[in-house]
Amino acid sequence: MQSILVSNMVLKQFDSLPDGLLDISVEHLHRLIPEPSLFHLSGKSQETLFVSVLLHGNEPTGFLAVQKLLQKYQEQALPRNLTLFFGNTQAARFNMRRLDHQPDFNRIWPGTPLPPSPETEWAKQICQVMQQRHVFASIDVHNNTGLNPHYACVNKLDEAFLHLGLLFGRLLVYFTHPKGVQSGAFAEFCPAVTLECGRPDQPYGVEHAFQFIDSCLHLHEFPAQPVARQDVDIYHTVAQVMVDEKISFGFNGDEVDLALNQELERMNFTEIQAGTVLGEVKGGRMPLIARDNDGNPITEQFFELVAGQLQITKSTMPSMLTLNQRVIRQDCLCYLMERLII
Repeated sequence: MQSILVSNMVLKQFDSLPDGLLDISVEHLHRLIPEPSLFHLSGKSQETLFVSVLLHGNEPTGFLAVQKLLQKYQEQALPRNLTLFFGNTQAARFNMRRLDHQPDFNRIWPGTPLPPSPETEWAKQICQVMQQRHVFASIDVHNNTGLNPHYACVNKLDEAFLHLGLLFGRLLVYFTHPKGVQSGAFAEFCPAVTLECGRPDQPYGVEHAFQFIDSCLHLHEFPAQPVARQDVDIYHTVAQVMVDEKISFGFNGDEVDLALNQELERMNFTEIQAGTVLGEVKGGRMPLIARDNDGNPITEQFFELVAGQLQITKSTMPSMLTLNQRVIRQDCLCYLMERLII
């Protein structure tokens, strides 16, 4: 075991897995791995595949997929070196995205606008460690809280990134905001992808992530030829939408400033037209704040109030709309996207 002292937090690194990892529940994982930890496992090829799970404690699919992968290779050699990062196991204990005193573990990586903290320091250390280990590719596994298809996210449009994402499926999202995400940090030195595997309670998400990680373990190199346009549907995130923290919100029937449509999440990955109503607003104050990829406010480009209704002003495609009020407060209401032609 190696330990890197980071302020008052130690980033722990191991060369073997703890006993019991292959069959423990995600809620009890903190008993084996109480702190963010790296596990470096040897394989036939020295180029290392990096897999990050549980950056959000209420998104267990990545951990369950890794469990399944480790069970497969329990009695045989891995095709290549594999480094596993287990993130917020303390939040996973309570099935929460993060605990109240914690930062979001997928906003702390190099490039983050957050102030220095023990978490930003160990995230920086992880990047340094993995650059030294000749990382082949990076995979960060997530779930959605709302109704969303499975898709892969990339932070660069380089061909290797697109080929990596296409291994997961033809639906890709290119984004450069928010800053400080794991895939964005790793994209500076290797092909990196974020997998969005649907809701946490869907077994297919586990199977899909497992098959993808296993395929990457066997991948010798990325194809040299460009990705064909007809093989991919790629969207570019153009805005992140937050509910103003001074605004109370809920859903139809709640006595709040903003009563959102209860069918909201069915709009995910659907092109919605100008005039679409998202909710009812009390008073004349705009309840949402939309920002572009540079953090500039662009609310009026997408939203307006018409006779107490919150309406879309132009055609757009949302993602990650959810009915989970805690997630909306801790992260955002949604992202807005446009189709990208490569």
